[in-house]
This record gives sequence, C-alpha cells and structure tokens, in this order.
Amino acid sequence: MRTFRLSRAAWLAALSLAAGCSGSRPRAAALSHDTLRPSATQIAANRDPQLDLFAASTASLDIEHSGTNPEILTASHDQISNAGSQSAPDAPEAPSEMIDVNALSLATLEAWALESNPSIRQASASAYKAMGFRNQVGLAPNPTIGFFGEQIGDAGTDQYGAFVSQDIITGGKLQLNQNVLSHSVQSQLWEVETQRYRVLTDVRLRFYEALAAQQRLNAATEFDTVLAEGVRIAEVRKEAAEGSVPEILLAKIQRNEVRLVQQRAKYSFEAAWNELAATVGNRSLQPTSLAVPNAPSLAARNWEAVYSDVTSRSPELKAANARVCRAAANVQRQNAQPIPNIELQAGLGHDLATDQQFGRVQAGLPIPLFNKNQGNIAAADAEYCRAQQEYQRLRMSLSARLARTANEFDSALATVDQYVAEILPQAQQSLDLSEKAYSAGEFSYLQVLTARRTYFDATMVVIDAKRDLAKASAAIDGLLLSGGLDATSDTPEDDGLRGQSLSGQ
Repeated sequence: MRTFRLSRAAWLAALSLAAGCSGSRPRAAALSHDTLRPSATQIAANRDPQLDLFAASTASLDIEHSGTNPEILTASHDQISNAGSQSAPDAPEAPSEMIDVNALSLATLEAWALESNPSIRQASASAYKAMGFRNQVGLAPNPTIGFFGEQIGDAGTDQYGAFVSQDIITGGKLQLNQNVLSHSVQSQLWEVETQRYRVLTDVRLRFYEALAAQQRLNAATEFDTVLAEGVRIAEVRKEAAEGSVPEILLAKIQRNEVRLVQQRAKYSFEAAWNELAATVGNRSLQPTSLAVPNAPSLAARNWEAVYSDVTSRSPELKAANARVCRAAANVQRQNAQPIPNIELQAGLGHDLATDQQFGRVQAGLPIPLFNKNQGNIAAADAEYCRAQQEYQRLRMSLSARLARTANEFDSALATVDQYVAEILPQAQQSLDLSEKAYSAGEFSYLQVLTARRTYFDATMVVIDAKRDLAKASAAIDGLLLSGGLDATSDTPEDDGLRGQSLSGQ
C-alpha cells in the first residue's frame, strides 16, 4: 500500500527547488546531431543544482510508500489548489450562498478565486501526475522465479528444479529516466504558479471593469440630480417670463441623455459583476459596492527595466526553461540506451538419474548491432532544438505583450495626468461660473448646457482612464499572464522511458 502526505510547506519547498536551469544553454542552428547534441558538460550546466534533492523527493515532499500498488493521492483539495504557491494570501471561506457584503475588497475576491478556481487544481493534479511518473520510471525490474523440468517422461532421467532470473539495467538508465522527468516535475510546478498569476490577473481586470462601471453609475446618478435642478430652474424662469420653452426642452433632453448613460452604466456594472463572480468561482454572489483599492503609481515606467523584471520572474519562462533542461537530459538518456542490459538466471535442480543435485547459471545480453537507438537519439536532438526555440518564442511573446500594455499604460497615464491636473478642475470651475452667470442673466442657456456637458464628459473620461491605468498596471504586476479559466496543459509524460530501459532494445 502506498500513502502520500503532502503538506503546504513541502509544496513550497518543492517549488523553491524548481528555480529552472539558469546555466548556459547550448545553441542549435540546424537539426544536426553534432550541432544539437549537448555534451555531458553542457547537460551538467543545464541541470538544476538542486536536482539531487529532487531525486530524493520522497523525503523532501514527505511521501512514504511501500508495496507495489499505488493508491489515490490523499492530499486535500486545499493542498492541491495551493501547490506551487509562494505568496498566496490566506483565503477566507468562499461563500456558497447569495450574500450581501458591504464594499468587497480586491484582496478578498483574489483569495476566494485562489481557493476555488478549478484550473489551479488542474495544474496541481498534473504536477502530482508528473511526480508519479518520475518515481515509476526509476524503479528496477522485478525478479522472476519459476520451475523447470527436462527429459520429462524419459523414465528415470527426469530433471526438475527452480530458477530465479533478474535483468540488470546498465548505463544508469533508471537514474537518467528520473533525471529527465524531474525536469518535467519542475515544469509542472511552475505551471501551477503560472496559473495562479493568470487567475489573479483575471480577477483584477474584472474587478477594475466592475469598479469603473460602478463609478460611472454613481457619477451619472449624482449628475442627474444636478440636471433635475436645472430643469426645475428652467421651468421657474419660464413662469417668470425670463426663460423659454426651448430652454426647458433642452434641459430635459440633457437630463434624458444622462439618464441613458446611467442606465447603460447599470447594465455594464451588472455584466462586469457577473463576469467577476464567474472568475472568482461563485456565480451566486450578489452585486454590491466595491472598495476602491490603492491607486497604482502614477510615475512613468522604465519599460526596459520592466521587461527585465518580468522575464526574470516569469513562471511561464521558468516552465519553458525546465522543458529545455528536460529535453537536454533526454538526449543524454537516449545516448545511454544502446548500452546492453544483462540478463542473469540461476537455478537449482535434482537429477533423478543420478539422484544428485545440480545448479545452472545463465547470462546473456543483446548486441547493439543493428539497433543503436539512432532514431530516438535524432528525435531527442530535434526535441531539444524545439524546446530552445519555444523558450525564445515565449520571450518574444512577452516583449510583444509588454509593448501593447506599455502603450495602454502610457496613454492612460497621460490622460489621467492632464484631466486630473487641469481639464477636470477647469471644467468644474467653468460649470460653477456658468451656473452663476446664467442665474444673473449674463449667460445664455446654451452656454450652461455646454459647460454641464463638458464637465460630465470630463468626469467619465477620468473614470475610464483610471480604469485603463489600473488594468495595465494589473497586467504588469501579473507578469502579463491572463486566462485564469482556460484549460491548463497536462504533463505529456508517461512511464515509457522505463519500458524502453527494460526492453534492452
């Protein structure tokens, strides 16, 4: 029976080991064996310095096993959902019923999402799966015991006995198998961390969408009060023979326009809230007010420094780097395959003809005459080249994503700076002066309408610009990762390397 006890602290320790292979990576320009195949020195450079600890992961992960039949992992969903986490907040219990909470904070919604998001558990299950295969491919073959009989039916000359046979795996193939899959475990652990960033980024983006819709709704509601007063004043002026019917109609038209904005903002808030609730993992969550978080920094960014920071911390790149290391280790593994295994057999029997005991010993090994594993070696070389190019592709993809986000951030920052510092205060001052001048009979009503529209439009522009700025900042903080509800990539591993090792062919 095999049992597993995997604590959260152990997961964190495992992830801390999965720091990727920071050594140099041999470059490959063409699919040539001489060009692509890394040397033993290059393999060592690519190898994680902590890999030996991974090879003994049954101790570092507090996994105990005995016997031959694996059972279902007994780790809880809480442990799985937090696998690979370095800084996951302590999550309160996610609500299961419709609730009404005053001013929900972003931190609370993030914690709920980390607790309930199925994609994180998917990625964690894949990491467990990779660990299982990693352990399996290093297991030695079982011995075989049996009975033999010779010259049966030949009276008085029968020979009977028992034998035991064992395949000896040479060339360190089993250890190399575990070396290959240890890098796959590292990759899957980084996939868990990648998915955590995706979930958090999605929650933040949905939160800022809902918050902006809420603020637009509030702004339209407050301005509707101002316009209602404007309609009343226009009607009073008409009764006093100081105004006209067109003034009343224009005031009502402007109020109806703002009411339409108010209605659309309400629909936008409900849609954004529903999407936020789905991202958090609780569709029954009632729309409620959202707490305004601390505003992102309004300082200009050094985008080269941001790119360096993102690429140095990106779990997406670390996972890709682990796959490069896995491919390099597999090249070394396939080169060891032609080393023949030894087949040993020993037996003890009894000869009825002589009434004596006898022993027998047999040894054999395949000769790598025709099959030198050349096809698998060439495939491993190509896989190594592909993994290198995938790493470079992801770096270029990060650069492109950052370029788009940088444009959104800079544009929103310039808008916020200009509107908050100058345009909005000037629009407020213009509205106040126009209202006073109109009351004194110095301004026409059209000038008042223009001042109101300018102020209202400026308010909406500031809300949208702050939303765009917060979303761009959230994308950068999330290392340009999104797609928290997308399916995660499963481990491509199985126990095929062990079968290859045992076949000797």
